[in-house]
Order: sequence, then C-alpha cells, then structure tokens
Amino acid sequence: MKDKLRKFAEYKLLPNCFEFPFHLKSNWKQSVFENTHPMVLELGCGKGEYTVALSGAFPEKNFVGIDVKSNRMWKGAKFATEMARKNVAFCRLIIEKIEEVFADNEVDEIWITFPDPFPKDRHEKYRLTGKQFLKRYHHILKPGGVVHFKTDDDKLFDYTLEVLAQQQIQLSSIERNVYESNSVDQYVKDIRTHYEKLFAAQGRTIKYLSFQFPDNFKIVD
Repeated sequence: MKDKLRKFAEYKLLPNCFEFPFHLKSNWKQSVFENTHPMVLELGCGKGEYTVALSGAFPEKNFVGIDVKSNRMWKGAKFATEMARKNVAFCRLIIEKIEEVFADNEVDEIWITFPDPFPKDRHEKYRLTGKQFLKRYHHILKPGGVVHFKTDDDKLFDYTLEVLAQQQIQLSSIERNVYESNSVDQYVKDIRTHYEKLFAAQGRTIKYLSFQFPDNFKIVD
C-alpha cells in the first residue's frame, strides 16, 4: 500500500501527467504538446508501455495514454520523462467521460490494446468496443480518424466484429494472427506489452483490426 501511495503522489507531480483535466478540452495540442501534430489516444493504457513505444516509433505524432489507475500509468510516465519524450502524456480518466476531456474532432487516432473482455453478458456495457463507446469515439475523432484494436481474446474479437457489422462499419484491416501475417504493419508486430508477450508465450494468438467511421455515421440501435 505504501508503494502504491508513493506512485499516486509521484504521478501528480510528473509534468506529463493529468487527472480528469476538463480544462484541456480542445486545447491539448496547444497547451500540452505546443504543436499541431496529430494526436493519438491509447485507452486503458495500463503501465503505458504501448503509449511510450508508439511515441518513439512516431515522433511526428502526440500520444496520450488514458487509464483510471494512476499508479499503473506512473511507470510509463516516469520512463517517458526520464527519456525527455515530449510527445507523450498520460491522463487519469474514466473512459465514459472521454467526451468531457476531448472535443469533437480533436483526436486523430485511437488505440484499444488488450482491454478487459468483460465476458459476462450483464457486463457488456463496459466493453470498450461496444456501440455505446463507438458513439463517443466517433464524436472526438476527426473525419477519417482511425481506431485500432488489439486483443488476445477470441470472444471479444468476434463480439467486436459483430458490433461493427451491425453498425455498418467496414474494416480497414483484420488479422486473426498478427505474428504470422505478412500484411499487417510491422509496428503492430514489433510493439508488445509485457502481457502481450505472456499471452503469446502461452500460445494465444494476437488479433488486430482497424476501422474508420463512414460519412454520416449514426449508431444503429
């Protein structure tokens, strides 16, 4: 508990960390990154490994890792600070409130990496690829913005495909075994979190898809 409290405290002091920063809505690029580069969010970023790795692979973009647990993000935030990585930040936020922190059309890309699958039917509303979240993503993404989804969970992947089909969203790409694919972008293979490596070592296939919202998109009930 003492170590967790220490991380909570340190997170608040790091210059690249923010907690429910409603005041930054529509001002992330100007106030935080001081540039006009494309902005990418990673939702449920955990320890921030993927966020930091993406920021190194794409220095021409800004990255914001989002999670509700700051003691997890502390690790990635501290690492990015020590590396003087200026294009990465972290935000403590409940994802249901994402529209209160990011304005319409403010975001260029979204990554959803290995989210909790919430396998029980009664918990469907918490799945980050459910239609209630798609509506939020559509609002904050620019036209043509891309959503990336990566998981080891077969049922969540199939559920996501069903939701996207129901919402008449066409896939830009789909891979059911990332590491054996010859068509997936190399960085999708190369960037791996600690848990992704564990899943792969256990023989679980890593799945990936990406999509863009169609013009005049509206949620189908």
